[in-house]
Amino acid sequence: MTRVAVITIAHGRHEHWALQEAALARSERRPDERILVTMDDPALASAARERGDVRVVETGGDERGLPLARARNLGARAALEAGADVLVLLDVDCLPAPALVDAYARAAEAPETRESLLSGPVTYLDPPPPEGYDLGALPSLDRPHPARPAPAPGEVELGGSHDLFWSLSFALRAELWHRIGGFHEGYVGYGGEDTDFAWRARELGIPMAWIGGARAFHQHHPIEDPPRRHLDAILRNGALFRDRWGTWPMRGWLDAFAQEGLVERTASGDYRRRQQR
Repeated sequence: MTRVAVITIAHGRHEHWALQEAALARSERRPDERILVTMDDPALASAARERGDVRVVETGGDERGLPLARARNLGARAALEAGADVLVLLDVDCLPAPALVDAYARAAEAPETRESLLSGPVTYLDPPPPEGYDLGALPSLDRPHPARPAPAPGEVELGGSHDLFWSLSFALRAELWHRIGGFHEGYVGYGGEDTDFAWRARELGIPMAWIGGARAFHQHHPIEDPPRRHLDAILRNGALFRDRWGTWPMRGWLDAFAQEGLVERTASGDYRRRQQR
């Protein structure tokens, strides 16, 4: 029997974590291993341990930002040590549909998708009503993000651009995780590590596959666009990506920063923080 681990990394967002747990409890197939990696959040780690059915891994913070890449790698390592055959990584803000775990597990076993990097459609939810989200009503809110493939439940869309990969919700077999080598831990803070992971998969000839049954619903929270508070991390991680792949990622954000006068282009085409005069 294939063993499936669901891995979540988190800092704060305690209510989002609790509702994600409630959604997982409604799964048609429960994960064999539930892993939570907390980043500099001992209160969340303690609360999760009290449940008794969650394997908790703790990692400290980093003065440069949250160690997202390292946290995912630690979660995957814990899952693999527990004997997981399939890794499902789910953002703490995402509520899994009841079919998500089973859909990913079946896709990881199916001949046409077992060698692929698996992603499912994600719906961004509006702010919740005063009483909170009703898990039973989520299917009626299903409106997947239009910028990414969204096959219907039960359908699969093969191939497509690795630039569309996102780390909100994805899965792969343990063997593919080993081949890719996990996330590059040089990325610290916001941005770049998920595109680097996808490009490494592409370099290895690992295609994308979009799994219609693996639907998730992203809980609403305020966002900043462009994400100015992450400017330094985006510049640092973008430069690392350029060194590794020869081009800058996150160009939409970087160009928006440039329009706001926060960054400037150099003669070589790089981006740097604009000196304040």
